Amino acid sequence: MAGRVQGKNIVVTGAGSGMGREVTLEALRRGANVAAVDLNEATLTETVALASAPDRLSSHVVNVADREAVEALPAAVIDRFGAVDGIVHCAGIIQPFVRLKDLEYAAIERVFNVNWWGTLYLTKTLLPLLLARPEGHIVNVSSMGGFLPVPGQTIYGASKAAVKLLTEGLHSECAGTKVRVTVVFPGAVATNITTNSGVAIPDMGVRMEEAARRTLAADKAARLILDGMERDAYRVMVGSDAKLMDRLYRLHPSRAARFIANQMKDLLATA
Repeated sequence: MAGRVQGKNIVVTGAGSGMGREVTLEALRRGANVAAVDLNEATLTETVALASAPDRLSSHVVNVADREAVEALPAAVIDRFGAVDGIVHCAGIIQPFVRLKDLEYAAIERVFNVNWWGTLYLTKTLLPLLLARPEGHIVNVSSMGGFLPVPGQTIYGASKAAVKLLTEGLHSECAGTKVRVTVVFPGAVATNITTNSGVAIPDMGVRMEEAARRTLAADKAARLILDGMERDAYRVMVGSDAKLMDRLYRLHPSRAARFIANQMKDLLATA
């Protein structure tokens, strides 16, 4: 993005809450035009009400897992802003906190429909438009769970690992073009992804309260994501936990996996 999102037309998914909402609001503060996309019309309306520059914001109720709906999105954005210069794809859901043997196929398919197919539909639909622009940028949000195994979120992690490899492969394919590609790996960020996913977290009392205090605020995560976009980063680690586990997993994968498994033990025991 030539180091700036100012004046660019950016599509942000998951814009109704969490990181997507904060990316939307921060991009507006940085001078971008934003097409805010979410499945939940009510929360998307809340985001619009919070916008500092509503004249530079459009809202679009879209199910990213619906290919036809995604393929209709660019025309609506172009009708409002004239072009699409980039996307920050934050929309995603987690799975119930259970082991694979106990996870229903319906839940598995739902996670992959949103996290994998939604990412693929958006990326493939917008890529030709971005390649035709003077410059463009694709930012896909994977997860710390996309490179590090998390028991009880194995299917979620698999879907986000697919996002990781898709985005990294696209980065290589776009070498020599004016389209930049960035993959984001958030750790624990304070969002309402569990509610949006229809997932309940088992009550763990004080330990859950302690974990909540260690999460990164969504607005800080948004700033890190957009900072990475503006410097054309290959990847962005969001949160000290993501940075730490990335280093540990690359140095000693089995040790990192055991550490996370121990952290999840009590949670799965109460699930």
